[in-house]
Amino acid sequence: EFLTELFRLAKKDGLGTLIDSNGMVPFENYPELMEVADGVMLDIKAWTPEDHKRVTGQDNAAVLKNLHWLAENGKLPEVRTVVVPELFDCEATVRNVCQVLVDNGCFDTRYKIICYRPMGVREAYKTLTPPTQEQLRQLAEIAMGYGLTDVVII
Repeated sequence: EFLTELFRLAKKDGLGTLIDSNGMVPFENYPELMEVADGVMLDIKAWTPEDHKRVTGQDNAAVLKNLHWLAENGKLPEVRTVVVPELFDCEATVRNVCQVLVDNGCFDTRYKIICYRPMGVREAYKTLTPPTQEQLRQLAEIAMGYGLTDVVII
């Protein structure tokens, strides 16, 4: 209710309204909020439930359901994936996310391919190796190969 009212006031003043989310909130259950929200910037950490659970402690059924719903409803201006090759199959994640976007005509959704950096992370993740620039470029090329027009490496 608070966000819905905040977004209404923001819209009244001509401001944009985006939600930054890890995808665990079922956005389809908040139609009034989604009506006034310009969209959701969604994090997709890993594609498989097992990989996601290993990283977050939860499976990703809610995240993937949100990905599909947001894409189907034109409320997905940005998707982000942090690339951590030692934790999960990053290529599979990128390919599957891209397929959902393409299947829903979301070719202009920004896809941020984000380099993992071991700063400010849990102790268990401090020793993981960041991906190389070449690995990041390859993932971006895969995304562009699906026809996405706004792929960014960070």
